[in-house]
Amino acid sequence: MRAHQIMTRPVITVTPDTTIVEAANTMLQKHVSGLPVVDATGKLVGIISEGDFIRRSEIGTQRKRGQFLKFILGPGKAATDFVHEHGRKISEIMTTEPLLTIGEETTLEKIVAMMEKNNVKRLPVTRGDKVVGIVTRANLLQAVASLARDFPDPTADDDHIRNRVIDTMAKQDWCPFGLNVVVRDGIVHLSGVITEERSRQAAIVAAENVTGVKKVHDHLCWVDTMSGMYLNSPEDEGYAKAG
Repeated sequence: MRAHQIMTRPVITVTPDTTIVEAANTMLQKHVSGLPVVDATGKLVGIISEGDFIRRSEIGTQRKRGQFLKFILGPGKAATDFVHEHGRKISEIMTTEPLLTIGEETTLEKIVAMMEKNNVKRLPVTRGDKVVGIVTRANLLQAVASLARDFPDPTADDDHIRNRVIDTMAKQDWCPFGLNVVVRDGIVHLSGVITEERSRQAAIVAAENVTGVKKVHDHLCWVDTMSGMYLNSPEDEGYAKAG
């Protein structure tokens, strides 16, 4: 998937001359955590986010630094902080550098990588120098929710399900040794040997993601390669105790 398939549009924007109060009210009314800042021609010039409202004189959260740190940082830093904490217009508190943007054809994989690398929650989508949309973490959440819905698959019979489960796991480094998969009416039974307990959950999740699977039963046996000690799956242990 690409940016244009999940981005929010039209985009709610503010200008550099928008007041702090107006921007805060817009964000609250529209239920958004950040806004692109555009000039009179529609060109992106900055970003305003909830984080820009944290250190504000109105609520008494200005930075308080000791004399020694003030001396080290110099008067320039104090002046910058004062503007950010007391500024009345968006231009005085908005983020301008680095101004990260994406294109309409940017893949979701690249979008997520950019968000993680730069620790940002939103990326404006531009066409030329104009903002045409915005992708936020909420858009990614919506994409997951919509694509994770179960859709009927005409080939989701037990044989197809079994083959897909095996094919999915065979490609993984954590695939259980001697993997055996039995499927009856969409219910999957996994058996085999694992030497790393975390492989159990990975195997279950892999099976659950195959179309047509209704439930997964875990019969995977854990073996310690050094001592040869083994443990049955928690599910099988539960059955044994109940019996």
